[in-house]
Amino acid sequence: MLRLLALIVVLLAPVAARAEPIQVKVVVLTMFEVGQPTGDVAGEFQLWAERWPFTRELAVPGIEAPVRVSDDGVVLVLAGMNARSRQSVTALALDPRFDTRRAYWLVAGIAGVDPRTGSVGSAAWADWVVEADAAHEMDDREAPKDWPWGIYSLQTRAPGIKGSAAGASGMAWRLDRGLVDWAFELTKGVALPDNDQLKAARAGFAEAPGRAPPFVYRGDSLGTARFWHGVRRTAWARDWVSLWTDGQGRFAMTNCEDNQVMDALTLLAPTGRVDVRRALVLRTASNYAHAPPSAASPVYSGLGGGLGAGVEAAWRVGSPVVRALVAGWDRYAEALPGTRP
Repeated sequence: MLRLLALIVVLLAPVAARAEPIQVKVVVLTMFEVGQPTGDVAGEFQLWAERWPFTRELAVPGIEAPVRVSDDGVVLVLAGMNARSRQSVTALALDPRFDTRRAYWLVAGIAGVDPRTGSVGSAAWADWVVEADAAHEMDDREAPKDWPWGIYSLQTRAPGIKGSAAGASGMAWRLDRGLVDWAFELTKGVALPDNDQLKAARAGFAEAPGRAPPFVYRGDSLGTARFWHGVRRTAWARDWVSLWTDGQGRFAMTNCEDNQVMDALTLLAPTGRVDVRRALVLRTASNYAHAPPSAASPVYSGLGGGLGAGVEAAWRVGSPVVRALVAGWDRYAEALPGTRP
């Protein structure tokens, strides 16, 4: 009988071990990779995978690539672009192998920057994330002549009116101010890479900040699945962010996923699986949202040297925040950094 009991204990031990979920401290969300996960041209995922001490890879149903897990409670996710990021956030949060109830969620990805707020290679911590997919759109050439553009809010009949996207999206999310304050103060002095390609890219802009060397600042995120570009669309983005934040937000970075991430976290929050207050959005500029006035053509011409600078900036600015959260876990497990006594 004792031998039988001993055998049962041995057989059940792996099951018991698997039953204890991984206590996640920080989830780093990257959206794409170039080629292989490591060892070649780096996308958003690669530098984190190579530089953080991850020890395991786990396949998660609903996420396109295995997640990386470290012994200190950090999980790196290749979340995928556009709507795949929403699916990946949900898949990780609902996987019983992970306890994400107290996890911090850091978006660390590249974006297009408004030259009125920053320059290529710069990094912006968002106070606001704004949705731009849930909208009406009319061809600008067919819109009424007094409309500045043909994109306008759902449940309205003209631009410049704040409507509603009930059942589709939250539209605007204000990130925890104390947490963002803390992350920015921790990283505002981080030196960012500069090179001749970046200097050439910003030379066409007459004034700072678009012409300035890369720097860390506060600026808000506009998420839409469309890869848009141009002076008029940048003007629309400024107006759209201001509209949905009641004048509090300032458009800085355009991307395809931040709205998806924030909406997923918001919908998951009532389950207790996530704390949406623990979200941070860091976007780094790989390109400008519109060509400089001196450009021969306004057509978007690709990332140039901005991809390398952008992914490097995301690591340099994002990793000190992850390290600080892990090192201060005795406090930050319960109370958010920047929480007022």
